[in-house]
Amino acid sequence: MTIQLPDLPYAPDALSPHVSERTISFHYGKHHAGYVRTVNDRIAGTPDEGRSLEDLVCSLPAGGLFNAAAQTWNHNFYWQSMSPGGGEPDSDLAAALAASFDSVDTFRAEFAAGAVGNFASGWGWLVFDGSGGNGGGSLRIIQTDDAQTPVTDGLTPLLVIDVWEHAYYLDYQNARAAYVDAFVEHLINWEFASANYAAALRAHA
Repeated sequence: MTIQLPDLPYAPDALSPHVSERTISFHYGKHHAGYVRTVNDRIAGTPDEGRSLEDLVCSLPAGGLFNAAAQTWNHNFYWQSMSPGGGEPDSDLAAALAASFDSVDTFRAEFAAGAVGNFASGWGWLVFDGSGGNGGGSLRIIQTDDAQTPVTDGLTPLLVIDVWEHAYYLDYQNARAAYVDAFVEHLINWEFASANYAAALRAHA
């Protein structure tokens, strides 16, 4: 079994004008596809061949193969985190966001501030932290640098924004804040985030 480049969940121009078809052609067609090729090249003929992508990410030591596998996983999740028209969180996720951040609008502001303020190339995440046990859990905003991903820390991602420059430079040049604002206001796939939250609750019940 090889690691596959998943199809985009929308047409390449569907996120315009916030993320252009040109950006997606490079980001998905070059960067993401390149990570997938690197993983497959590195695992071919080794004991890692045939393992799932998440298994690779969660077990590999730091290094080139981990970076390629984690970047593949992060990008798979990133494309799903966006949707033309965005939407709103369902009532359960909205209530959880209000409990953790006072309101959905406050979450948007804090999520954007974290993503803009990440000094490194990296990722801004909304995650479910079930470490409290007893069926409980909390929502957190975290930043990861380079290829790092919260799944290696036992956290459940609900949505992510990519803040590597290749995610926005063709459309926004160095104006990361404008890209982040467009993502937060227009592109968050709340249906995806809500489904991830429901699954996390079930897994930690």
